[in-house]
Amino acid sequence: MLDNLNVFATVVEQASINRASQVLNMTQPALSRKIKKLEDQLGVELFQRKGKKLVLTRIGEIGYDIAVEMRELQLKLQQAIAEYKAKGTSRITIGASLTTLQSTLPDLIAIITGSGQEIDIKAITGKTHEIVTLVKEKKADIGLVASSIQDPELTCVPLFDDHLCLVLPHDHTLAGKATIDIGDLSGLPMILFSKGTWYRILMDQWFHRYMVFPYIKMEIDSFEAIIRLVATCGAATLLPKSYLRKSLLDDNGLTMRDVPELVQTKRTTALIFKNEGVDETVRRLVDRAKAFFHTRR
Repeated sequence: MLDNLNVFATVVEQASINRASQVLNMTQPALSRKIKKLEDQLGVELFQRKGKKLVLTRIGEIGYDIAVEMRELQLKLQQAIAEYKAKGTSRITIGASLTTLQSTLPDLIAIITGSGQEIDIKAITGKTHEIVTLVKEKKADIGLVASSIQDPELTCVPLFDDHLCLVLPHDHTLAGKATIDIGDLSGLPMILFSKGTWYRILMDQWFHRYMVFPYIKMEIDSFEAIIRLVATCGAATLLPKSYLRKSLLDDNGLTMRDVPELVQTKRTTALIFKNEGVDETVRRLVDRAKAFFHTRR
């Protein structure tokens, strides 16, 4: 039908079957058959034939606008394919859950860009269950999630286990304490993630389990904002260990401390992809990511 739509659009633009046949390098009878076939396929008349003159019907006018759009899309696709072949570029779409967006996705992108192969990267973010669906529906080639996914359609490759850590300014009264126990967090001024976020749900469950009642000064849904405000306000926070690079802590005058009970907040970060039809580029990426994160344990 696409070919017939293009023929139809050319006839309209040339306002003559004779001229259109010359432009398309096609005989007039062959061109007329294509128009007739298109009308049969659509079940409508595109032209009214008044003697030798063809006049567009109302549906023919609508059909012409759509035919032009289809032709432009076809041209765009052909250009994209030509550019792709010329560059030899592979493309990969990563679905990243919100909990991995700031802590792990940058590392994964660095692994891809440092592979020596030119790869066009697209990232989609969402909740974990949304990322799982995107991968299953092949709208994402690979998923990065802070969870171990059990699904018969997917392969789940664990990268590392993560847990929350206590983060304090260098000059905080607890920073120099030899051992920090869970009781030290009661009444402690803290800046935490917003209510409803995965990390905050985890924290609230943890506080409830140990009957810890910190003084929550602010609730913010941003890693970067929390890091900056902790140093400015002289407060404390809880952040995933995978996010807490030494350079980030040093640049903001912060220190990271482990609290034994916080290790129980452990969660696995993993890559997921479809069992069948997986691209070789994805397999190589998974192997590189596995090696990278395993060496950082």
